[in-house]
Amino acid sequence: MQRVLTAKGAETRRRILEGAAELLRTNGTAGVSLERICTSTGASKSQLFHYFPDGRSELFAAIARFEADRVIADQQPYIEDLSTPESWRAWRAAVIARYSELGRYCPVTALVVEISRTGPEAEGIVVDMQTRWHALMTRAVARLWSSGGGGDVATSGGGGDVAPEAAASVVLAAVQGGASMYQSTGEFVHLERALDGVLAYVGVT
Repeated sequence: MQRVLTAKGAETRRRILEGAAELLRTNGTAGVSLERICTSTGASKSQLFHYFPDGRSELFAAIARFEADRVIADQQPYIEDLSTPESWRAWRAAVIARYSELGRYCPVTALVVEISRTGPEAEGIVVDMQTRWHALMTRAVARLWSSGGGGDVATSGGGGDVAPEAAASVVLAAVQGGASMYQSTGEFVHLERALDGVLAYVGVT
């Protein structure tokens, strides 16, 4: 049963969670110990175990949920209504702006490469995030093509035999690949080109 926290308790839990997530972004899971989290967030060990009784595994599952929700939230409100070329361009700009703000940290890479390995619950959260994101992009591609907004791609049925679901997989792979290259090289152009490729692939010129 999920515990009901007071407003103060919820704020303390969130402070610990956000501090732990920030440590993970800069140090990876190997560099995030419970002692370091306590030092960074000003929480005592008893407080940490009060809000995360199962310790490290529960905390990392909570971080995974926090970051997974943020991946989708960072693309709002555009991802819910990608039905026109203009909305796809606005989505691209929002993704670029968000990664520019985050620096070389990539929440998706952190989830897939780092957090998902901390336990089965965290892994399930990451899989669920990818499933939700793929479903949103599938609907987005379908809306664009059904409205004719994809130009020649739309009028040819999505570029031959390509279904929106398959196209969504290409979109996600391009975005995550470009973000991963940006993270590893520090060269922002890879992400920009990946997003340009996404727009061209779905027929937005």
